[in-house]
Amino acid sequence: MKLLILRHAPAEDRGIFATTGEPDDIRPLTDIGRKKMRKAARGLHGVIPQIDLLAASPLARAAETAQIIGDAYGRLTATEVQELAPGYAPESVLSWIKTQKGHDIVAVVGHEPDLGHLVSWLLTGKKQPIIEFKKGAACLIEFPNGIVQGKAMLIWALTPSQLRALGE
Repeated sequence: MKLLILRHAPAEDRGIFATTGEPDDIRPLTDIGRKKMRKAARGLHGVIPQIDLLAASPLARAAETAQIIGDAYGRLTATEVQELAPGYAPESVLSWIKTQKGHDIVAVVGHEPDLGHLVSWLLTGKKQPIIEFKKGAACLIEFPNGIVQGKAMLIWALTPSQLRALGE
């Protein structure tokens, strides 16, 4: 199985959005964030022509990002996965990933610093972050010898600007 890991696109400013009194869970992407993600999703599609399963955190900014990615893949619908919400331990995410064994390529959209911790742990088995995701960044890892922490292999990591350049 290969796991495509993406951080959500740029969202509204946290502090400014907080003044609305609305919960942070519904903080949306910015217009520029949506535009950048559409271009990045085209680049992503060029690198990975097919995704078998698309999953996202239940927070609005991740769900919106997943919708943009799903559209780039021909109306692929994202599944909401609570374990991708901020604050979940890597072990919880790994347990969910293990239930997806029938898929070749699983894409997940989530948040920092959780994604950086997850990827670092999957690659090294250690819970110290060695990778950080900018908004809209992605990486592809593979589990060549079973879905176990510390045994994943990094295939590639792309910044948002690199994905957008591929989408031109």
